[in-house]
Amino acid sequence: MSEGTWDYSSIWKDTLKQLKSEISPHEISMWLNDIHYLDSKEHELLLSISSNFHKYQIETRYLKRLEGIIHDLTGNTITLTFIINKADSARRDMEEFPQPKKTTFGSGQKKYSHSQLNPEYSFENFIIGKNNTFAANAAIAIAKNPGKAYNPCLIYGGVGLGKTHLAQSIGNYAASKHENMNIVYITAETFITEFINSIQSKSTNRFNNKYRSVDILLIDDIHDLQGKIETQEEVFHTFNALYENKKQLVFTCDRPVSELKNLSDRLKNRFERGLNVDLQPPDYETRFAILKKKIEAKSVVIPNEVIELICTNITSNVRDLESALLKLIAYSELVNKTISLEVAQQQLRDVFSSPKQSNINIEMIQRVVAEYFSLSRNDLKGKKRTKAIVFPRQLAMYITREITEYSTTEVGDDFGGRDHTTVMHACQKIENRMKTDPTLEPIVQNLIRLLKEYSTKS
Repeated sequence: MSEGTWDYSSIWKDTLKQLKSEISPHEISMWLNDIHYLDSKEHELLLSISSNFHKYQIETRYLKRLEGIIHDLTGNTITLTFIINKADSARRDMEEFPQPKKTTFGSGQKKYSHSQLNPEYSFENFIIGKNNTFAANAAIAIAKNPGKAYNPCLIYGGVGLGKTHLAQSIGNYAASKHENMNIVYITAETFITEFINSIQSKSTNRFNNKYRSVDILLIDDIHDLQGKIETQEEVFHTFNALYENKKQLVFTCDRPVSELKNLSDRLKNRFERGLNVDLQPPDYETRFAILKKKIEAKSVVIPNEVIELICTNITSNVRDLESALLKLIAYSELVNKTISLEVAQQQLRDVFSSPKQSNINIEMIQRVVAEYFSLSRNDLKGKKRTKAIVFPRQLAMYITREITEYSTTEVGDDFGGRDHTTVMHACQKIENRMKTDPTLEPIVQNLIRLLKEYSTKS
């Protein structure tokens, strides 16, 4: 480093200090701590940075503000130039990435084994970010004071965003603090099966006693109750019995209750009575922290540039992030190769290109397809059968089945209450037409591209 006339090292320290006072500790750890002063020229300040990705993030997020602070301090216009330092990058790859600040429950917490709960689901290993702060804090408050804080509670959000993790964390924490507390965790599907079995075996009284005498009832995936009229009736009475006795109720769902079909209004009313919190797809910083946490738990070495690659290309949910990570680890172990950026790019190429990496729902698809054909969503959901509407409607149904996990029944419901066979027929029509019409495939791919862009802006 040159120590000439233009030494801006102290200016840079003051600049960093000023910026750090304006942003969160997490952002500081994430982006600023790996920038190092190198040298100065008359109108230029040279800084070391660990990767091109890091450089891009700093230039996008903070460059204007940094140069503005320097101008305020010196009265001069000074350009910041970032130089990629490979040694810096290697050092950063070996460092522990700081985790988002979260509630600590203490190392003295007693380990508790509950037959229905996964011990891996705890608040300690749940990464809190902007997308889930409200839901996580609500879950923590419930776990500390079951039946008193936020009862009932409904946690909703897309696949793989942490609904089950939070629900079971409530159970695990409460179980560790209250040895004699009766805690029941069950999926709605299992609840339905048990209820049917109790009717067949004429043991409904035993079934009722099992679920109406608990202290905390955690029911996962209540969207599976749709159309199950008798089970809904049982859930309704179970809800009332527990709520009146100030017992804690927690439910999870893949969407807001208002969007559920074939669910009785009075049960919807019960679910919406208390606190409803949603989980959104994690932002970049949270995705990075999640992967670092999982890598630490698996005791493997993966360069930060690989983690950056995964976090940049997978924006949907935690489950998809973990799936990509497990694929890399399995490849490394089976072929005895080090996980490098090149290996990750090659092995995850298909994962990154999959449209299912976006949290695309039926409403999004209807909006994008309708706009593409100069129609309205109501046209696609309505009863009109003109050629100008039928083809876009069938195309929207086909794309929905191709890039989402919605069943034909769910697709039919959201397209004006159509039967699942109508959806199957629409998909077959589009598939057959694609075999004979070479112009259709590009249209489908263009719509999928537009949907991915739309979902990242939503």
